[in-house]
Amino acid sequence: MPPVRSPCVKLCVLDAANVCEGCGRSLDEIAAWPAADEATRRAILARAAARRDAREGKTG
Repeated sequence: MPPVRSPCVKLCVLDAANVCEGCGRSLDEIAAWPAADEATRRAILARAAARRDAREGKTG
């Protein structure tokens, strides 16, 4: 399985909840990313995707 790549889309703007409007990661998740193992990175990606979907009004 290939390494989990950063979801950064170079749109680094935090909302009022300290969540990036570009990638959907929280500020804490962004800070933790460099030291995170692959399983943790996949979990971060899942949470970020759920946040983006919620923001866009998508349901699962």
